[in-house]
Amino acid sequence: MKWIGQTSILTIRPYRPEDREGLFKIAADTAFFGEPIEAYMEDRRIFLDAFYAYYTDYEPEHCWVATADETVVGFITGCVDTTRKEKVVNREINPRVLRRMLTGYYRIGPKARRYLWRMGKSKQKHLYPTMDLNKFPTHLHINVDKNWRGYGIGIRLMQMFLDQLTYLKIPGVHLGTSSENVVACQLYEKLVFQLIEEKPSIMWQDIVDHPVQNRAYGLKIPLRE
Repeated sequence: MKWIGQTSILTIRPYRPEDREGLFKIAADTAFFGEPIEAYMEDRRIFLDAFYAYYTDYEPEHCWVATADETVVGFITGCVDTTRKEKVVNREINPRVLRRMLTGYYRIGPKARRYLWRMGKSKQKHLYPTMDLNKFPTHLHINVDKNWRGYGIGIRLMQMFLDQLTYLKIPGVHLGTSSENVVACQLYEKLVFQLIEEKPSIMWQDIVDHPVQNRAYGLKIPLRE
């Protein structure tokens, strides 16, 4: 899929291994409600290794990128079986990230310590929305470089991914976000994702000066003959 944006040719295509660095850069540059992750974590490698390495390294066939003259300017990553993904993360990714933490590979500062503590507290208090994985077994993450928003990249990435899920006869897909991601929530609702559940978030205390809700959206995918 190609179209014109600014003075460049924009293309949506399957992910390639050489896209990894560009994809990771956008993931970290947009991790704080569209802004860089350094607002709450000193070393972005922790986030990328823990949250994104699975998609590029274990399930790249379900990743798509948007490029402008072959520079990655947006992406969508996903997995078709969330239960399987969590097993891989617990068995292989989390131990690797923990080893790197313990050996000083990452720079762990006060921001990261507060973030990790709040993440653990959120899980303990069940502040993350739950999802019926029988109805919505697949999940996704989508991000666009801030300089390339407004060109329809997000909706085109989503359409390609949803077409792939339709072909694979996946019954439903879900995603997690927050009420602070206003533009993203508008995109999901435009694509007829339904808000399944929301719960109060403690993740952004002392960073955002108003209440934020954790949200889960789901979309049922009609089966086609």
